[in-house]
Amino acid sequence: MSQPSKSSGVAVPSRRLSRLWHLGRATTDLAAGIGVKGMFEIARSRSGGAPPRLQLSVEHTRRFTDRLARMRGAVMKMGQLMSMDGSDVFTPEVAEVMSALRERAEPMPLSQLNQVLEREYGSDWNKRFRRFEFTPIAAASIGQVHRAETRDGRRLALKIQFPGVRDSIDSDIANLGMLGQTFGMAPKGIDIKPFLEEARRQLHREADYAAEAAALEDYRRWVGDDPDFVVPGVHHDLSTENILAMDFIEGVPIDRLAGPDYRREHRDRTASRLMRLTLRELFEFGLVQTDPNFGNYLYVPATDQIALLDFGATHAVEPELIAEFRRLALAAVNDDRDGLRASSIAIGYMGENDPSPQVEAMLDLLQLSAEPLRDSSGYDFGASNIFERAYHQGRDLFQSGAFSTTPAPDTMFLHRKFMGSFMLSRRLRARVDLAAMVEVIIRSPRPAPAAAS
Repeated sequence: MSQPSKSSGVAVPSRRLSRLWHLGRATTDLAAGIGVKGMFEIARSRSGGAPPRLQLSVEHTRRFTDRLARMRGAVMKMGQLMSMDGSDVFTPEVAEVMSALRERAEPMPLSQLNQVLEREYGSDWNKRFRRFEFTPIAAASIGQVHRAETRDGRRLALKIQFPGVRDSIDSDIANLGMLGQTFGMAPKGIDIKPFLEEARRQLHREADYAAEAAALEDYRRWVGDDPDFVVPGVHHDLSTENILAMDFIEGVPIDRLAGPDYRREHRDRTASRLMRLTLRELFEFGLVQTDPNFGNYLYVPATDQIALLDFGATHAVEPELIAEFRRLALAAVNDDRDGLRASSIAIGYMGENDPSPQVEAMLDLLQLSAEPLRDSSGYDFGASNIFERAYHQGRDLFQSGAFSTTPAPDTMFLHRKFMGSFMLSRRLRARVDLAAMVEVIIRSPRPAPAAAS
């Protein structure tokens, strides 16, 4: 077993008052960075003005993100979502600093890590392992991952939950709701409470390692013997309420394929495989891994496979919603605006009696979003500006306050997954034949695999 090295980690604040204090400090940094002019812009946007462009200083933003990275948990997860929306809300410099939240969290110090290991495995926990790497190979909002090898030779990735994170989710979300109200992070007429409630449920699922293990095994059953992918197995004898033990898989970060060492056809094939998987998740599996973080995929050069990691955000989708999304996708592909409108009403994108100009604008936006599905020659994500066009149209509609309904909150995570898959294809500058996938997956989905005996 490797020896512990000096840690630069920061203890996770676990008590409610401590987390409230940290969030209060983060809020103070945010308010100081926005200043009087920024607060005026927020007030103006609440009265129906344009969305505010917050002129935060880079230094105040860095303090804000550092505070969230120390807290981990729900506040960091929501900060990551905020950082996805940097092009119009924040200045480019601030958006760049905010983006760091998507890639890092402070690890636990060794003393806190040892307390968790002793609590879960006992004081002689080290006897279970031939080798344990004390420096984590990854750290995120809920926990951190360590590489280990058991006495019987199994090479594992141990996902170890930060102490107190599960118990802090409810209070964190409540405090974030107050923060969102204070800084006007929802447009006029939109009630963000259902979305915060869905985020709260999702975070509780992510903190439930038994549920993640079950989701991972369900997902493995769906993927089956697909030669394009490898899904780690669960080691139940070393999994606990706060530790999830899985196969360790060696690979390179998926976005490294965008570099000069990989050719265009390699990038195209990788993006196509992942896009096919994304469509299968919704339209065949009914089980969607909704976290679009690029770090959840590894490329395995030795086998030319893609390793799929982290199933905490896996979300089961109701058959009725899948059916409506299928009708929506096919209507968009077929330029069937009547069908598009009917499915949009069923999903909640618009109401029966919403103003006609806004309805037509929404239908235009949905058809624009389906542009990659209609290109039978293969859609070139690297040359496309679809994200910019869809973002600006969608932002204006969202801020208009003209719609009488909002979609079910769990659709938020489906949107996030599809946007993440599109963004990865763009990062790889890949060409993907989505039109062919529509024919195979959306029009003629495969039946469910046989249940495990």
